[in-house]
Amino acid sequence: MKKQTTYIKVASHEAKQGEVKKVLLLYSGGLDTSVMLKWIADTYKADVVTLTMDLGQQGDDLVAIQKKALKFGAKKAIVLDVKDEFAENYIAQGIKANASYQGQYHLSTPIGRAITAAKAVEVAKQVGADAIAHGCTGKGNDQVRFEGYMLALNPDIKVIAPVREWNMDRNEEIKYAQKYGIPVPASLDFPYSVDDNMWGMTWEGGEIEDPKYIPKVEKFLTTYTLAKNAPDTEEFVRLTFEKGIPVALNGKTMKLAALIASLNHIAGKHGVGVVHLVEDRLIGLKDRGVYELPAGHVIISAHKSLEQYVSTREVNELKNQLDIKWAYLCYGAKWFDPVMEALNSFNAQVNQRVHGEVTVKLYKGMATVVAMTSPYAMHHASFTTSGGYSYNVNASAGFIEVYTLQMKLANQIAMKGAV
Repeated sequence: MKKQTTYIKVASHEAKQGEVKKVLLLYSGGLDTSVMLKWIADTYKADVVTLTMDLGQQGDDLVAIQKKALKFGAKKAIVLDVKDEFAENYIAQGIKANASYQGQYHLSTPIGRAITAAKAVEVAKQVGADAIAHGCTGKGNDQVRFEGYMLALNPDIKVIAPVREWNMDRNEEIKYAQKYGIPVPASLDFPYSVDDNMWGMTWEGGEIEDPKYIPKVEKFLTTYTLAKNAPDTEEFVRLTFEKGIPVALNGKTMKLAALIASLNHIAGKHGVGVVHLVEDRLIGLKDRGVYELPAGHVIISAHKSLEQYVSTREVNELKNQLDIKWAYLCYGAKWFDPVMEALNSFNAQVNQRVHGEVTVKLYKGMATVVAMTSPYAMHHASFTTSGGYSYNVNASAGFIEVYTLQMKLANQIAMKGAV
């Protein structure tokens, strides 16, 4: 693919040089945003205010990130603790939707982008910013999510996307940072980057992005234990659900954000939730990522099993289809579209009965649902033991005759035609 040499702004929401005086930069402290802090100030001659979200990151030092922003030119560095709001208003919707995209990617980054964009619009208004800047490339999904969500929430907002505009590749960014003495977590020897929140860590860069290579997970999956190094003894965890949301872990009641954080460490110790996925990006490219989703994988596995346990076959069949649609909409930058509100209402209705306790076995990278209880259980044992419905085997033969009637007739007709 040829490298583009000139970027031309054609969209009405793209900020132009000389038209902005203050920019709110979504700042993670990683390679892209570290470089663009200085680049925006120099190129646009504008003051830069940074905004960093506390989304329960599993590897970030938010105090250090804030200090770094101020040291390298930010007029103000804001850190917002939105962990509980993220868990209860965003991740919770994903849990009820059994959030999984094209496999077992539980959509940690797409869900995180929704709250990040919403908060950015709020803060931009508070600080009087003319534009919001983000660190997305011109080949990824996040540019669509951020800009689409910001425009949906404030049609007048202007956006700066330096990585898309400056046309530097990763190595050039690293050299730029080295030139100006900007410390970044990436280097020519460590080309990886991560999007990190409590629901998961999304790794890309280096050989990860070329499926002909085996990802060198030992170099970057260092937050938790690799499955090959996990304990030889299995561990059981119990999740208690109310209306589809886990409210207790091993009998201890917790807020959702705290439960997710605790479960990340427990499941991470067993190497659970590591996913290698070649996915279809929203913009048409195929790309590979490596994901760490310890708590997310356990919770989604437990929720889906309990939901199927308490729901009829017809509900489960429809729910499975709509869950796929929910995942594609979430991944595809449609969080604030009315269709998501409609699907979330359906999911909330179905999850009225998703109460109970699920036991999950953790062992060597696997999370296996091994036991469930629920006051709404539809397993036949829950009826026969409580004096409820007793299955009448006398009705089975008549059911078989009627149920298989058309199959029998079709074969009889076929046999007649063969004579």
